[in-house]
Amino acid sequence: MGLSYGTDDREFIVVGGMPEVVSSFSENKDFSQVFQLQKDIISLYQDDISKHAKGKEKQLVRMCYDAVPKQLAKELKKFQYSTVEKGQTRRKYGGSVKWLKDSCLVNACYNISEPYLPLMANEKEEQYKLYINDTGLLTGMYGFETKRSILNNTIKGNAKGGIYENVIAECLVKRGYSLHYFKPDDDHELEFLIEKDGGVIPIEVKAGNTAPVSLNNFINDYSPQLAYKLISNRNGRDGVKKILPHYFVMFI
Repeated sequence: MGLSYGTDDREFIVVGGMPEVVSSFSENKDFSQVFQLQKDIISLYQDDISKHAKGKEKQLVRMCYDAVPKQLAKELKKFQYSTVEKGQTRRKYGGSVKWLKDSCLVNACYNISEPYLPLMANEKEEQYKLYINDTGLLTGMYGFETKRSILNNTIKGNAKGGIYENVIAECLVKRGYSLHYFKPDDDHELEFLIEKDGGVIPIEVKAGNTAPVSLNNFINDYSPQLAYKLISNRNGRDGVKKILPHYFVMFI
């Protein structure tokens, strides 16, 4: 299909971690087959929504699920009910979002009021982001040409940042961490905070290698014992800040 193989984490972003998909790719190295299997899994998820959600909730849950990739592509700062349906609020869609969270089809990441333990006690319950539970499925929802652009490292725009956030969220959940983010004002945001070794550890995710302004501000204000900047293909250390490739998140 004219695709060049990624030399870093791009193959994982496209293939994801679904066992059937991983097995197929390991044997065949066929991205077209990967895409077809992912479409089948997404259809199964949609069937599950139809089977297990009740009454009118079926359509509302489906609309919320379909809205997650769109919101990530716009790099919205929190999940907005109005992007599911214009003018709507939690009153109509709050239960549907809860259904998706409880079924583990999405991973929720909550904004916090202050970065102190325990983070769950500082959650702003109505300010959260949603991430698709498998980044391969997310890119499958975007379509084959998006996968091609990821593999060829030509993808641009807000969608790129949303995809990289999604893969880090997925890996942190699989490592057993709860997801939180910190947005102290309109101009700064840390993508993730985790609880580790008796402290709160900030993680800034960059699709490129721009300056980590929000991370630097956090270090100055809160003096964490350790901080991470995740970027592509680079290792380094600057004080408490570790600079690592995205795929190193599996070792955090």
